[in-house]
Amino acid sequence: MSTRASLHAALGALLLATAGARTALAQHLPDMVTTDTLRVCSDPGNMPFSERKADGFENKIAQIIADELKVKLRYYWLTQGPGFVRNTLGTGLCDVIIGTSGGDIVQPTNPYYRSSYALISRHGELSGVTSLDDPRLKDKQIGIIAGTPPADRIGTLGLTAQAHSYAAYSFGADRKFQTVAAEVIADVASKKIDVALLWGPSGGWLAKQSGVEMDVVPLLKEPDRPPMAFRVSMGVRLNENDWKRTLNTALRKRKTDIEAVLREYQVPLLDEEENKPLQSSAE
Repeated sequence: MSTRASLHAALGALLLATAGARTALAQHLPDMVTTDTLRVCSDPGNMPFSERKADGFENKIAQIIADELKVKLRYYWLTQGPGFVRNTLGTGLCDVIIGTSGGDIVQPTNPYYRSSYALISRHGELSGVTSLDDPRLKDKQIGIIAGTPPADRIGTLGLTAQAHSYAAYSFGADRKFQTVAAEVIADVASKKIDVALLWGPSGGWLAKQSGVEMDVVPLLKEPDRPPMAFRVSMGVRLNENDWKRTLNTALRKRKTDIEAVLREYQVPLLDEEENKPLQSSAE
């Protein structure tokens, strides 16, 4: 057993021995969270989500939460990819991931927005196309990221012949774009492909930044499987329930501010339960 594991075991035993009537509340390891600083696990180059210059919408949301908690904000930077959670949150070097849909080694907070994958094309070229089974897509070149739900749906519809599949991650020093999604949008802008099927929170902002007017249509009419819409939460370590509750309270109190940031970055926001656009809380 490692020194850290031994220490945790000893602390756990001490808590159980002294908790008395509160024994049931002491069945988890003590939080590792740093209480005077919001330590965020983040990617230094993953716009529009995050960037070292703190230009991403997750950076803005992290600052909102830090302000609400009245603590300093600090980042631990690591490029997104396999092992990201294990090597950030899992090591104790940071205490929260700002955007996650959960997972086996992440405990999600309450979700703070819901969004979907989107169909992105040059303005006016596919007006009225709102679903992937539209016959007008049969002769179009379609960009998808491998392993994403639209890739599965395209296969089911028999559209793989005209699909351009992009690797989920690109780490090479010679890469031309900060992210794979940015490369896909650039290919739509240059007319290398006709359509991009991307996660809306990235695709909406990238389309706006492309320099070419584009239409961003959330995929709200697809079958339930594979799902195209997902709730996004913050992520903390398993068993850190007090910390999760603290974040839930901050998210609730600053809901309007967070929504304003998401809308500023062209995130397609959906109703919490139904596949329809979210009505602005400012209306």
